[in-house]
Amino acid sequence: MKQELKDIFYKVYGERQVSYFFSPGRVNLIGEHTDYNGGHVFPSTISLGTYGVVSSNEDMIIRCYSDNYPALGIVEVDLNDLSFSESDEWVNYLKGVIIQFKKKGFELNHGFDLAIKGNIPGGGLSSSASLELLVCVMLRKVYGFDLDMLEMVKMSRAVENEYIGVNCGIMDQFIIGMGKKDHAILLDTNTLNYKHVPLELGDYVILIGNTNKKRTLADSKYNERFSECQTALKMMQEKLDISSLGDMSIECFEENAGAITDGVLLKRARHAVYENQRTLKSYDALMAGDLIEFGRLMNESHESLKEDYEVSCKELDTMVYAMREQEGVIGSRMTGAGFGGCTVSLVKKDSVDKVISVVSEIYENEIGYKGDFHGVEIGNGAGELEA
Repeated sequence: MKQELKDIFYKVYGERQVSYFFSPGRVNLIGEHTDYNGGHVFPSTISLGTYGVVSSNEDMIIRCYSDNYPALGIVEVDLNDLSFSESDEWVNYLKGVIIQFKKKGFELNHGFDLAIKGNIPGGGLSSSASLELLVCVMLRKVYGFDLDMLEMVKMSRAVENEYIGVNCGIMDQFIIGMGKKDHAILLDTNTLNYKHVPLELGDYVILIGNTNKKRTLADSKYNERFSECQTALKMMQEKLDISSLGDMSIECFEENAGAITDGVLLKRARHAVYENQRTLKSYDALMAGDLIEFGRLMNESHESLKEDYEVSCKELDTMVYAMREQEGVIGSRMTGAGFGGCTVSLVKKDSVDKVISVVSEIYENEIGYKGDFHGVEIGNGAGELEA
């Protein structure tokens, strides 16, 4: 990919000295829609992500080109005008990151030329956070800024919340910035306490299924679910001294569920509480080497997301249920915000090819177009690549 991107850069901007960067996507094994509810999440990085090649210039202009959006051509950003513009599409994330750097007192005294290319499929694997952290590590290197990864993780989340307008939690940015090869991260999103967990899957592999039904966080009712959970939390706080839904055990929730007087809000809160506990149980199962239990909890997670949180859709359900019917599959669920995007499944290594073949046929017959499937490896978080 580096050579391909280098060739693209030279074609667009001409030959010069460049630096290379990579920022992975992520898959959340379990713990969906818990990160903005003060719960636990259990994500890992994936070997697919966003690549960037950059070279400084002497202007106060940033020139941006994405090989994923060639029709946009080169988008120019004046460092003195970082206002949001619909027409700039993906470049808005870059502008949002620069604004966060400026808020921290870091000044960009020259521009740069940038070419990027991503290979993250569909939605649900966090391409926006991948781009944000790519820009962060790139700015840190190009300008010699001194700040640590955790600070850049927080800044990237602020881009989504304050600039793009999505009330997401910190999970996506955290795993992409702090990820470690062959490890998942168990993260308490309330305290940001975390631990790297060896992802020892034995005879099984992680298989990503892309429904090819595209959506963005901004149109996935993400903010609506956030608001519903906040309202449910306020109702619970009339009875309990809690700061988030993630503070509650299942027993505590059931004993006090009557405080939530709206049926829809009750379902949203129930998912947040039960999913948090499923995530902790999944960690215990993985540590005990009980992948069957891990897979069962993944299946439960999907049903909760479908029935209580109502963020699944026909495409996701079709792929998940077709997966579960196949020999060698021990768990399958939607991953990400929902309403399209991707699924994640645990599949026996020697069953992968057959599973993909059979599920592909079922999915296309039911939905009318094809899904894509990707076996992924677990790599490190965002950073510079060797030249």
